[in-house]
Amino acid sequence: MSGHNGRRLALVLIVALLVIPALAGCSQGSDKITVYTAKEQEEVAEFIPAAEEATGLEIEVLRLSTGDLTARLLAEKDNPQTDAIWGTAASSMMIFDNEGMLEPYAPEGVEEILPRFKSPKDPPTWVGVDAYINAICFNTDLGEQLGLPQPMTWEDLLDPVYEGQIVMPDPSASGTGYMFVSAAVQGMGGWEYLEALDENMAMYTKSGSKPCKMAGAGEYAVGLSFAFVGAGLKEDGAPIEFVVPNPTGYEVEANALMKGAKNPEAAKKFLDWAISDEAMNLYAKYFAVLAKPGFPAPAGMPADAVDRLYPVDFGVMASDRDSVLSEWTARFGGAE
Repeated sequence: MSGHNGRRLALVLIVALLVIPALAGCSQGSDKITVYTAKEQEEVAEFIPAAEEATGLEIEVLRLSTGDLTARLLAEKDNPQTDAIWGTAASSMMIFDNEGMLEPYAPEGVEEILPRFKSPKDPPTWVGVDAYINAICFNTDLGEQLGLPQPMTWEDLLDPVYEGQIVMPDPSASGTGYMFVSAAVQGMGGWEYLEALDENMAMYTKSGSKPCKMAGAGEYAVGLSFAFVGAGLKEDGAPIEFVVPNPTGYEVEANALMKGAKNPEAAKKFLDWAISDEAMNLYAKYFAVLAKPGFPAPAGMPADAVDRLYPVDFGVMASDRDSVLSEWTARFGGAE
């Protein structure tokens, strides 16, 4: 081999050694996405490894309560830091949609999603996966100790016997709290009911699941939360009975592709998985109401949960959010 040819071969090898890792880095980058979610930490811990295995993606997750997540996404509107939104309130999705923050995308299998669980646009800007529903968690041990009857309806909670023994989420921080307050304002008792309930309230929390967990731990007798938290605590042996009153407030958890996503194709792969039968089987462990029919309700959940849903208008939930939360803060203050 001549010296000239040898030098040229050496140069080619050097360039190849430099380029191949760079290309590999690009490939790795496109297989890594950031997802923002309001799903509970237990769900994130179970679902994300399954999603990574099914899609081959590396998924970095930021988990915040619905109120905090909504505020963060709005603050990042001009410089989005996430590729996809997963399991976040449909009413928040409508706010993001109105702000032009969502990229329309029809995930694979979207035609199987029930119409009320997705945006009416074609292709949809957001697609729901499940619905969480308000429930009453009651600590039977503490109830017996204090001589408290188990509340079965929302009206029961107004009985002065529960004064100082009820905890619920602050709607400005928690989607669970906001769906309860919004349902009340839309017809389930109004502000008059919420004022009367406040007379018995011990505290308002930032977390939607915390009130039920506090009731389960015996800190308070009654926690207003969402149903699967109560079902899970009861299954784990806590002295909890939970009730899903008829009617009850609810909210759809939905997914969307972020406009300006750094890795949109990888994010689409995740969003396809997020409405797959595999994903639905995982959601069905926690939720009695799914966006796809045909999956069994979790143990302990009412089989007729879908028939107990108050006809909440999610458009009104979105458009009235600021005014409702301002009114709430003026009347009741914030979370402790």
